[in-house]
Amino acid sequence: MYSNLVLKHFTNPKNQGRIKNPDGVGTVGNPACGDIMTVYIKVKKNKKGEETISDIKFETLGCAAAIATSSMVTQLAKNKDLDTAAKITRQDVADELHGLPAAKMHCSNLAADALHRAIENFQSKHPKKARKASGREKKRIRRR
Repeated sequence: MYSNLVLKHFTNPKNQGRIKNPDGVGTVGNPACGDIMTVYIKVKKNKKGEETISDIKFETLGCAAAIATSSMVTQLAKNKDLDTAAKITRQDVADELHGLPAAKMHCSNLAADALHRAIENFQSKHPKKARKASGREKKRIRRR
């Protein structure tokens, strides 16, 4: 039913726990199956000045697939810039786990959604400063 990788992430999840003073938090749930996932992120700027996920953890109440997808999404997102991490999809997570049973795709692979919410939460607290044109152009004065 589950791939060996799903079972590995279920029995030995990576990045499980909570981050103290996270920069972003995302929580999602599925009332149909009862899975609840929370993803915590810490964001730092890398040498290029890009905001990257320097640390990521999760707390999940749910089935084996829910825990495995939470573990996998943290591995996919860690040390990635926010734009790249925001593009991680449910299908990316399932593919990295070598697939999930069809019955578990809808209720257990909420991990990407929790990651996206954590990123959105961070961005809502740290909006990019819009560069506004002053309307005045600096004119060069040529001296002859």
